Amino acid sequence: MPSATEAIAAAIAASDIGCISFREFMTKSLYGESGFYTDTGRAGRRGDFITSPEVGPLFGAVLARACDAVWNTCGRPEDFVIVDAGAGPGTLARSILAAAPQCLKHGHYIAVETSPSQRLMHPDGIISTDVMPEHIDNGIVIANELIDNLPFDVWVHDGSWRLSHVTSTSSGFAEVLIANEAPASLPTNATHGSRAPIHTAGVEWIRNTLSSISRGQLLIIDYCTPLTALVAAMPYREWLRTYVGHERGAHYLKNPGLQDITTQVCIDQLSAVREPDAVRPQSQFLQRWGIDDLVEEGRKYWTENAAAPNVAALKMRSRVSESEALLDETGLGGFTVLEWSV
Repeated sequence: MPSATEAIAAAIAASDIGCISFREFMTKSLYGESGFYTDTGRAGRRGDFITSPEVGPLFGAVLARACDAVWNTCGRPEDFVIVDAGAGPGTLARSILAAAPQCLKHGHYIAVETSPSQRLMHPDGIISTDVMPEHIDNGIVIANELIDNLPFDVWVHDGSWRLSHVTSTSSGFAEVLIANEAPASLPTNATHGSRAPIHTAGVEWIRNTLSSISRGQLLIIDYCTPLTALVAAMPYREWLRTYVGHERGAHYLKNPGLQDITTQVCIDQLSAVREPDAVRPQSQFLQRWGIDDLVEEGRKYWTENAAAPNVAALKMRSRVSESEALLDETGLGGFTVLEWSV
């Protein structure tokens, strides 16, 4: 099997223009046969980065409450589904299942993950698949830190906005800028060298997902910025990031297949599909669905069992530290939650 570097070089060699778009480069780097997520990349303490579900089970317990609220809004149907998009190794699935939401007594949990190796780690009792359901009669789709990883285009201002492509050189991969019609979300006035992401795959994913839901909700959680223009004004390494082994990685054109590539998510681009019904920080979202009540329940249980603690008591005590991480507005608590109701 060719490495990601070899697959990218072959695609460049086969191109009529001697280069491929950055979006295609990213697709092969992350999701190709030897891509980062196809092979070793994953979330978790033993992985490459920590997301909210890996902090502990509290995040899933709160989301279970939000899922039940959507189920109630749908009229408590018996065909309700929770769709976990970009489920990784199934950490969120385990937490939500452990919380035993009422909606799953009348429905199914569907974990969607493209990586075969990560699907092997999914828990029993769910539907594990690599494709989104074509139609959802009643349900909620949760995309936790998915949109930032879907292949995006990079545009560079060089007198005018130009689309970034990747070519091969004797010293590795390099950038080539090609004139193209600039998307409307790019600012008309930008300084030389400004860069911005265009969420080509992410916008298409949201459009398709919303059209697939008859009744329910789409819930997106990610690190977001309201406007593309604000991202374009940032130093590009602040919004175009790489990660491996819990550390920032190398330049995004280096080490394909061996590091994650991710971007700040521009809300205005997602809103072009349809304006979200609610946009709030993760800290506020979790408080809305009772994280404080669950933490207080944990404190009380620990106090009653601290003299002879069991596993359940230790888990309850951990809710305090978990909530601190999840509500920290300089970290995970500052992530943005976007909700579309259907």
